Amino acid sequence: MSNFDLVIRLFLQLTVILATCRIVTIFGRRYLGQTDVVCEMIAGVMLGPSLLGLLAPELQQWLFPKLPILTAIGTKIPNPSMSILYAISQIGLAIYMFLIGLEFDTKLLKHHIKSAGLLSAAGIITPFILGAIASFLLYNNGDFFKANVTPWAAALYMGASMTITAFPMLARIIYERGLAKTRFGTLALGAASVDDAVAWCLLAVVLASVKNSMGIAVLAIGGGIVYVVFAIFLGQPLLSIFTRMTKRDAGVSRQTLTLLLVVLMFCAWFTDATGIYAIFGAFVLGAAMPRGEFSQQIRQHTEFFTTSFLLPIFFVFSGLNTQIGLVNTPFLWGVTILIVAIAVLGKGVACFFAARIGGENWRNSAIIGSLMNARGLMELIILNVGLEQGIITPTLFTIMVIMAIITTLMASPLITFFLQGKNYEKSSV
Repeated sequence: MSNFDLVIRLFLQLTVILATCRIVTIFGRRYLGQTDVVCEMIAGVMLGPSLLGLLAPELQQWLFPKLPILTAIGTKIPNPSMSILYAISQIGLAIYMFLIGLEFDTKLLKHHIKSAGLLSAAGIITPFILGAIASFLLYNNGDFFKANVTPWAAALYMGASMTITAFPMLARIIYERGLAKTRFGTLALGAASVDDAVAWCLLAVVLASVKNSMGIAVLAIGGGIVYVVFAIFLGQPLLSIFTRMTKRDAGVSRQTLTLLLVVLMFCAWFTDATGIYAIFGAFVLGAAMPRGEFSQQIRQHTEFFTTSFLLPIFFVFSGLNTQIGLVNTPFLWGVTILIVAIAVLGKGVACFFAARIGGENWRNSAIIGSLMNARGLMELIILNVGLEQGIITPTLFTIMVIMAIITTLMASPLITFFLQGKNYEKSSV
């Protein structure tokens, strides 16, 4: 395909992606009470082989060609149109995670560190153990893991996948519902951030095992620690330059925004290169950024375009890898039900009891459990990594995506139900 052909295809792909996401979002918000993120997840699956590919397979394959291109000399190369979509989706994901970090209030978390620690431990240990047990049951009973993956690597990967929380979606729900200043909103955000950091470290160990190089894990974990320490102790003072530039220019100028994007892209590159992925670097950078007028204007400049244009591309790209038709036997549907049950028990129920032990009333505990149980965006990320790196098969990928969608769909209706009594405590901070 020439560059001109690629551009023509890209414009049509973006038209279909944005239109579908908007239609599904309008319907989902109005009739199902779901957030934009959930609706975009569903839209992504609809545009993949699970629905569009079922109704019009030739059209779906022409519009989103997953098959490699056969060159004149008989070799196969990846289809460049999908590579372009993937690259755009990663840029949008990095900017979105930066914005989530920008909204993360570390001061509130410090006042509830013990409760958040208990909640985080429950959200890590229980789902990890249940996920590891499930992996041993699946390892020799079907086509779920690639041949080069050891049983222990499979256990680590499943444990990490069950441990993950939909941190960006959780933050968005808390923000949209006006719960950012509540005690349980702060606890859920703090615990989810720790859970996801642990999950990414586990994923680094899995990749090291699969690729036979512990240097990958050392680089990822070591690089992550160095990055966080630098961001906290040196990055925050250096980043104060953005506050000074904003005051000097009486607002965020083009020069300030350009410098910010340079720093963001570098941080995304660094954490991607070390193996903990761009989203981690973008989130930490956002959390370390100065607040006030600068952060408010940055959100105004970037949030609308990112969430309306760039982020939906990621959800659709993930949906294109989801083939619900692969789950086509009673055994596979039984595995799917088992995975969903393990996910809910390991995360939602465990975090509910942890919150109760930590002193929350039953209503607040139920809301925390519902928030922590959602997988959403982060689950799709870790699943895409597992599929691309040759850890899991498309069958297990599809089963896990179904689990992610179900647990994410559960969140908004449950939170709405538990909030009806409006018996929740505002943080005193």
